[in-house]
Amino acid sequence: MNKILSRPVLAIVISVIITLVGLLGLFNLPVTQYPDIIPPSVIVTAKYPGANAEQCVKAVIILLERAINGVPGMTYMTSVAGNDGTSIIQVNFQTGTDPDIAAVNVQTRVASVYEEMPPEVLRAGISVEKEVTSILMYINLLSSDPSADEKYVFNFADINIIQELKRIDGVGYAQIMALKDYAMRIWLKPEKMVAYNISASEVVDMLRKQNVNAAPGKIGESSDKRPQMLLYVLKYTGKFTRPEEYENIVLRADSTGSILRIKDIADVEFGAMDYTMLSKENGRPSAAIMIKQRPGSNAREVILNIKKRLKELKQTSFPPDIYYTITYDVSRFLDASIKEVIKTILEAFILVVLVVFIFLQDWRATLIPVLAVPVSLIGTFAFMHLMGFSINLITLFAMVLAIGIVVDNAIVVVEAVHARMEAYRMNAREATLGAMKDIGSAIVSITLVMSAVFIPVAFLSGPAGVFYRQFSITLAVAIVISGINALTLSPVMCIMLMDKKGQFSPESYVGKFFIRFNHFYHAFSGKYERILTNIVTRRNVIFLSLILLCVAAVGISSFLSVSFIPAEDQGAIYVNVSTPPGATVERTEKVMDQIQQIASSVKAVESVSTLAGYNLMTEGMGASYGMAMINLKPWHKRKESV
Repeated sequence: MNKILSRPVLAIVISVIITLVGLLGLFNLPVTQYPDIIPPSVIVTAKYPGANAEQCVKAVIILLERAINGVPGMTYMTSVAGNDGTSIIQVNFQTGTDPDIAAVNVQTRVASVYEEMPPEVLRAGISVEKEVTSILMYINLLSSDPSADEKYVFNFADINIIQELKRIDGVGYAQIMALKDYAMRIWLKPEKMVAYNISASEVVDMLRKQNVNAAPGKIGESSDKRPQMLLYVLKYTGKFTRPEEYENIVLRADSTGSILRIKDIADVEFGAMDYTMLSKENGRPSAAIMIKQRPGSNAREVILNIKKRLKELKQTSFPPDIYYTITYDVSRFLDASIKEVIKTILEAFILVVLVVFIFLQDWRATLIPVLAVPVSLIGTFAFMHLMGFSINLITLFAMVLAIGIVVDNAIVVVEAVHARMEAYRMNAREATLGAMKDIGSAIVSITLVMSAVFIPVAFLSGPAGVFYRQFSITLAVAIVISGINALTLSPVMCIMLMDKKGQFSPESYVGKFFIRFNHFYHAFSGKYERILTNIVTRRNVIFLSLILLCVAAVGISSFLSVSFIPAEDQGAIYVNVSTPPGATVERTEKVMDQIQQIASSVKAVESVSTLAGYNLMTEGMGASYGMAMINLKPWHKRKESV
């Protein structure tokens, strides 16, 4: 301790290094709403064209579940089969499992049953991906041209926008919520097929044989047998691109010269690949783009990059009639929440400074604990970065609580030095040396005890442990840094600042306020001393009061609601709809239109996006499912809460 006090520059350099390292950590920390507590999971998606839900279960899901079951680290799995031929299996793993290794293990298990899968499933492909659950944005692309249909908007987004968004760092998932890719639709006529005695499988077989991309090769290639003067590279038109080309595909021909073509038994049109989803915003058809965050990325930074890229695309690639709207943006609530917490941190800091100043009544002495607080808080960010934490509501709440705790060590040092200077008429250096010999071990003990209160929380298991680990470690680190400051920076600041008194003249306004405050405080402390003297000898009253307080606390807690995190107004309402089994997507669309009309009539609602054919809870597809995202107006523009 004597070495540090004799070398004040060393103590200042230690604090400067802690602050600089903390600032480096601060600028590199990701910003999220809450810590990532969701256990890793892997999604297996398989498509069986033409199959219903029962066939998907028997031919696909049962095989995959048997193969996947028992994969290392797995806790449980759920599966969903749709009548559109889509099968989705969600494999959940223990908290702490590496999601990349989990995905590889699941992929290996899935590959082991490829030979047992129907050929149609293998041709469509089986995807194995890490699940990305954090929805960042929900964007709608619309057209002001009434003649532009949904297919045009979807394909414009698919060609010009979605690939650009997927390349942005931090985007884990970006998908247009429908399959409206341009496709050639062949609508078969059953009565004519019966008349010509032809099946759908025969039509599919002839399409595969005649609608191909072929490599015809070359003519006239040089060889050792006979020299060639010209080389011809043969070209083939490839797959058909126009409806009339498909109409003229020959299905059957006999010896009499009669030819059966596709146009004889079907209608051919240039349409969309799928019609099982219908997306709208405020009742108008749109191409809905859902974007999810990659784990560990900075949500706010990712959203800013997405908005920046969309503005660039709007200027360079968008036709005049195409525009986009951002229906849901998690950064709006995130920014508002963090802004409020930062405001609370500033308010707490100001209150701490005022309380310290009022009781110390010396502006020089007040500067010492005031300087200790930012060093402790900023230095904590370096350890947060090393531990893989993020700036979220939980860690910021720990910072709010830390302000009132980390200032204690510095106040202890200032009070001890001030008491020695008053009692023994010492100068600042002598008083500081004597005070630190007396209270140095006490400061270490206080720091360790306060840290020990919060550190055990970090060892909780399950989601609660993951959730509150960042809170406890953040607070404990801030307390430890405050202890280091109390042993280095605070004594040096006492020597530098307390040689001269920073008290105010009794004739000044501040001096008069302090005189009145001291008078009131001494009167209050005197009354408290008399009350304490009367009570301390009556042990029965003290223990009875303690028992009553414990009983009251238990009784009141039984009436309080219990939840993992408090319910908050995030500025959005999610609606999940299930119509009766067998309902068509058009029927579901009518229900979603009614929800949109009802929601739009509420003044607090800003916009309503609906998606018929999609289940928000399971992320599965089906004609009887629907979802709506009701975006509310900003908080300052409405009185109603969620």
